[in-house]
Amino acid sequence: MREIFADAGYWVAIQNPDDQFHGSAMAAAERLGPCQIITTEMVLVEFLNFVGGAGEHNRRLASATVMKLRDSPSVEVVAQTSSQFNAAVSRYANRPDQRWSLTDCSSFLLMEQRGILGALAYDRDFEQAGFIPLLRYS
Repeated sequence: MREIFADAGYWVAIQNPDDQFHGSAMAAAERLGPCQIITTEMVLVEFLNFVGGAGEHNRRLASATVMKLRDSPSVEVVAQTSSQFNAAVSRYANRPDQRWSLTDCSSFLLMEQRGILGALAYDRDFEQAGFIPLLRYS
């Protein structure tokens, strides 16, 4: 089955109908067809951190979303290991010319390892790293 990577911005956009990328995220989700969505614990931490200041209701909704994702057969949440973290820190350190976050570096490494080209992301950083940010082309 085809694998597609999902970044934190996608989870934010799907959850929040007022997000500027909500329409793009919903359209991309409809077009995907059968696939396995891959995300990481680091991405979900970024998602929870983003939502953290948005009030009690949104925190509860975000927490429930993460738990639902972890239980979904169509979503694989890749656990963060020390070796993945160290590899991401190395990528981060070796690319001072980029604005890539540590989470982005970790995501790029995982995508490279699995041969995933498409990302449910709007972020140009994915494009700069050689991937297709699907929300840009919705």
